[in-house]
Amino acid sequence: MYTDLKGKVVAITGASSGLGKSMALRFGKEQAKVVINYFNNEKDANSVKEEVVQAGGEAVVVQGDVTKEDDVRNIVKTAIQEFGTLDVMINNAGRENPVASHEMPLDDWNKVISTNLTGAFLGSREAIKYFVENNIKGNVINMSSVHEMIPWPLFVHYAASKGGIKLMTETLALEYAPKGIRVNNIGPGAINTPINAEKFADPVQKKDVESMIPMGYIGEPEEIASVAVWLASKESSYVTGITLFADGGMTKYPSFQAGRG
Repeated sequence: MYTDLKGKVVAITGASSGLGKSMALRFGKEQAKVVINYFNNEKDANSVKEEVVQAGGEAVVVQGDVTKEDDVRNIVKTAIQEFGTLDVMINNAGRENPVASHEMPLDDWNKVISTNLTGAFLGSREAIKYFVENNIKGNVINMSSVHEMIPWPLFVHYAASKGGIKLMTETLALEYAPKGIRVNNIGPGAINTPINAEKFADPVQKKDVESMIPMGYIGEPEEIASVAVWLASKESSYVTGITLFADGGMTKYPSFQAGRG
């Protein structure tokens, strides 16, 4: 669909499952070269690699913890060693867990902030450093959430991390726009990924979530992947510093539908 993505080198963190996997497969269909980062599930990462190749792309797998500088540097290094360059960096790795804010252990806070926000910063920094040093008009895509703007009780660490990603992305976009480097966010709403499988398997919880979505249904990972390839392509060449919400309208105050309020 996006012919300019053919042969482009795309690194995706947390790509062994969920949204990362879906994006890897879609870039494979676009005949891109995909660097599949995983944290602790090598088997699933290799399975994604096989699917990317079957879809028409090329792929390599690299283990790494996005909270560690050397590991993130190695993701970029792997892209260069295996495919000669890096064109697109997608900072997708993330984590969450529900805890009442007044009972949240500092360790829980640090783990989520380190993965979601610091990990995205390190990925952005290393990619932009390579782009600047090699005069490449590269592309950084960060995975934010509707919760960069919607408060989320029991998930204060997650909401804080996504709020941070919003201004981090906007700041980087402003700073590096003169060099032709674009930095954007994707803000998914409720998506049918493995992390949500148990919740959405419960008809009551599923119906409750759907009531928060004006379009009335829970999104699929492929719908987020479609946003990613558009942001990575030249079709979005004049777009930088935004969060593109793919949320079925969740950020549009659905409780006010039908004139309520």
